[in-house]
Amino acid sequence: MGAEVAGVTVRERERDREAVLPEQLWDRARLGAVEATGLLDTGPERVFEDLADLAARVTVSGRAFVTLVDERRSFWKACVGVDALDIADRQQPVADSFCYLLIGLGGAPLIVEDARRDPRTREHPALAPMNIGAWAGFPLLGPGGEVLGSFCVIDDRPRPWSPTDLITLETLARAVSAEIELRQSLADAQKALALSADLAHSLQQGLLPPSPPRIPGIEVAASYTPASRAGRSDIEVGGDFYDLFRTRGTSWGVVLGDVCGKGVQAAQVSSMARYTIRALATDNRAPADVLDHLNTAMLTQDSPRFLTAIYARFRPTPGGIAGTLALAGHPPALIRRADGTVHPAGTSGMLLGVFEPSRLRDVRFRLTPGDLLLLYTDGATEARARPGAGQGKRDVFDDSDLARTLAATAGMDATGTVDHINEALAARHGGWASDDTALLALRVPDLHRP
Repeated sequence: MGAEVAGVTVRERERDREAVLPEQLWDRARLGAVEATGLLDTGPERVFEDLADLAARVTVSGRAFVTLVDERRSFWKACVGVDALDIADRQQPVADSFCYLLIGLGGAPLIVEDARRDPRTREHPALAPMNIGAWAGFPLLGPGGEVLGSFCVIDDRPRPWSPTDLITLETLARAVSAEIELRQSLADAQKALALSADLAHSLQQGLLPPSPPRIPGIEVAASYTPASRAGRSDIEVGGDFYDLFRTRGTSWGVVLGDVCGKGVQAAQVSSMARYTIRALATDNRAPADVLDHLNTAMLTQDSPRFLTAIYARFRPTPGGIAGTLALAGHPPALIRRADGTVHPAGTSGMLLGVFEPSRLRDVRFRLTPGDLLLLYTDGATEARARPGAGQGKRDVFDDSDLARTLAATAGMDATGTVDHINEALAARHGGWASDDTALLALRVPDLHRP
């Protein structure tokens, strides 16, 4: 006979708690996906701890967790606000965790503002031991949509979670999921022992938006061209990245950056930068402030790479686009007016991940009908022929070449402009790209043209 408490054995109480666990907890595909992460029973890693720390600070909640859940326990891959360094201390029985409730939702978040009054949690055994007043979590998703666990924050006291809190948590949960998926993709590729440039290209595309979002009244076009890898069979994922997203209301954010070097570390830094910027931009912060906070995050995690970036915040207006941009060691944006005139936009600033403070400066810009804003990485101003096949003094496609090429696109839409620049680059380097090249164009349509 087990020990009795008020006439009920401990084993009976455990069975009662297990009876409320959702069926999804034991789904074979889900458990296989959790195991495939390779993260169970592994120690703390800075990338996960930093994302959890960012969540705790932005939400002012005190505690944050990156949790993987198998059929018997919730394992804390990252935990902020809890003194648990040993792996044995970074886990708890699954029935003692709120995470099983989230897994039962099949991909939806679990938001609890008052854990002791919410009917879903008021009788939960974790309330007192973990001192849970409020809890908010978003699912970590595997490549097939399996719920691997949760990205959550906990406050000691009941509280409402603001829209900014929830947007930040959702964004950071996607960042963790992307980090896990990227690691799995790279691990699988390494096991294959027959890696190709095509796989490297597909991994790079995974760091970029599948397609630019549509913005009413604005043309958007983007492209990414990987550096040539002739004669090589290893994977070298590039560090160029771009993103375009709504920040708040009618405002949008656009970022384009270039991480120093290539490979897994460069890809991790670019992924972290992209999702950190998204999280920070939800408050409609000024571009220089967003990039400065990214710089601090990179210095805090002792990033092995530095990066250059341009970030712009803008909104459509009745007359076109009004925006502000900042440069962090990155080439200036180029504005092509409707008449073909081209001029740079932005004040040079320090690159990110090296110095504190970053000393960046915001610069305003406006686009009217027919105007276009071009963001680009330095692959567009350093194109050259294959080594040994130089073309003399005009070997390198430089800044002046890019400006002249852009001026020649007057009247073209955003897609036509990006295509024309890529054709000019290909003509210069003869099909052999010396560096990755990312281009992103925003254009206000010319109302007088059909």
